[in-house]
Amino acid sequence: MQTFIENMPKAELHVHLEGTLEPELSFALARKNNVELGYATPEELVAAYDFYDLPSFLTIYYGAMKVLQDEADFYQLTWNYLSKAYSQNTVYAELFFDPQAHTSRGVDFGVVIRGIRAAQEDAESKLGVKSQLIMCFLRDMSAESAMEHLLMAEPYRAWLVGVGLDSDEKNNPPVKFAAVFKKAREMGLKLTMHCDVNQQNTLLHIGQCLDDIEVDRIDHGVNSLESDALCDAIKARGLGLTVCPVSNRFVVQSLTSAEIRRMLDKGMLATINSDDPAYFRAYLNENLVELQREGNFSNEEIATLVGNAFRVAWLPAQEKNTYLTRLNHYLASALTH
Repeated sequence: MQTFIENMPKAELHVHLEGTLEPELSFALARKNNVELGYATPEELVAAYDFYDLPSFLTIYYGAMKVLQDEADFYQLTWNYLSKAYSQNTVYAELFFDPQAHTSRGVDFGVVIRGIRAAQEDAESKLGVKSQLIMCFLRDMSAESAMEHLLMAEPYRAWLVGVGLDSDEKNNPPVKFAAVFKKAREMGLKLTMHCDVNQQNTLLHIGQCLDDIEVDRIDHGVNSLESDALCDAIKARGLGLTVCPVSNRFVVQSLTSAEIRRMLDKGMLATINSDDPAYFRAYLNENLVELQREGNFSNEEIATLVGNAFRVAWLPAQEKNTYLTRLNHYLASALTH
């Protein structure tokens, strides 16, 4: 089963570029940019990854970003992730990035997105890994800041496929950003929002994503299972759910395998993703392998989860079909041997 998963062509729709900052790269960039990390070795840094809820994770996550300072740094960050994706047969990825986390410490928006974009282009031409970029707004910052950054992105509109909403959900409902997402929609961008596992007012927030913002996808979204009405609405609209098993385990001590199976049983378009793989120590293959072991998923169920990622990817129908055909050829060969 592990080999079956590892060799399968896959897509990833929920991965934060800043969350792919491996400790070794942190130390290399810290030396290059003369930044004090506060840890003696990469191993010591990993030992500090003691997350027990979303705020405890975010404290370390944002603190680590200070090593990212110029275009070359953002290039290296993005190239390293896409190279890792290539090594795991992840052939397509939609990448989140958090520009406010960089502009707030004096890094120019253009520096961030140009570095990322250059690595995306190189990965597609040299490795055959296609990727698209989703700009996330930090929900614990103001809606005014989010709008300011959306306007900053206008000259780079062609480099973006969508916008998202992440960071600390408490007291930061989706409707806080209604005007920003309306403007993004007018710019032709796709819309997604995080609805993290077991957050305060989570069902209200999922409802706002559906009815007030009218998102094209929901990130995480496991708690939708607590409401038949929400599940029915998500299914009726064909919305993808980007579930992240290993990161869920830090919050609910489970890979949420039972919940993911319920989503499949309901015909919901659940997908599997790595979220912040450098911090949770698991990329896409590891998420799928560990999930399969916990939930005893069949080959067909794993294939459905992987196929769903291509089905709900923000790609033209022809490109989706090309990827799905590639996946089906792999399955036809793998499942008959």
